[in-house]
Amino acid sequence: MSQETGVRLQKVLAAAGIASRRASEIMISEGRVEVNGRIVTEQGLRIDPERDVVRVDGSRIPPPRHHVYVVFNKPRGVVSTMDDPEGRPTLTEYLQTRKERLFHVGRLDTDTEGLLILTNDGDFAHKLAHPSYEVPKTYLAEVTGLVSPQTLKRLKAGITLEDGPVKPDQVKIVSTSGDRTLVRITLHEGRNRLVRRTLEAVGHPVRRLSRTGIGPVRLGSLKVGTLRDLTRDELGGLLDLISD
Repeated sequence: MSQETGVRLQKVLAAAGIASRRASEIMISEGRVEVNGRIVTEQGLRIDPERDVVRVDGSRIPPPRHHVYVVFNKPRGVVSTMDDPEGRPTLTEYLQTRKERLFHVGRLDTDTEGLLILTNDGDFAHKLAHPSYEVPKTYLAEVTGLVSPQTLKRLKAGITLEDGPVKPDQVKIVSTSGDRTLVRITLHEGRNRLVRRTLEAVGHPVRRLSRTGIGPVRLGSLKVGTLRDLTRDELGGLLDLISD
């Protein structure tokens, strides 16, 4: 940070849509704004919005957007690629309205639906997909059979698959109906077909699977086959998860 160069903090907050410049000045005076971990109360501080980490009430404010970050609700049967030699439906068919050249962060199995993030920010995509950052991903799985309390306890404790142990961050029974159970499971690993293999290993094959969350990002009411831009809070939350 420098008093001679950079952009005034209240201008950065206003540009991010937090509040007007005047209201931003009041927030600074109230001690609600911090820069690089330090609460700022003086007015007129100049910062580098590209490099300095700004938070308001504890929530990270992303730098000005030079890239595009999109949430897509992938339909079942769509391949997580931009083209497919077998002629199956691909992501490209759902990006016709976007002028930017986007690519997907990670992938979902063809028979799995739900949340994918697409972007043209290569560094962001690399970090978000890298296993070392352990970004949690949440799935809703419809499985065959009624999941017993003992099985749920076993899942929570962790099991061992052929390629190593797996211990979900969270597992919860959402509902049961007939001979089926709806299970919500959160993992921070990205091994191939991990949710399906984990649930099958405890005797409950997956009938249908949807990814509903990545870190702070949720599908919410986003319809299957549609997309939207990440919100400021979602992007800020993801940046926190992949910060070095």
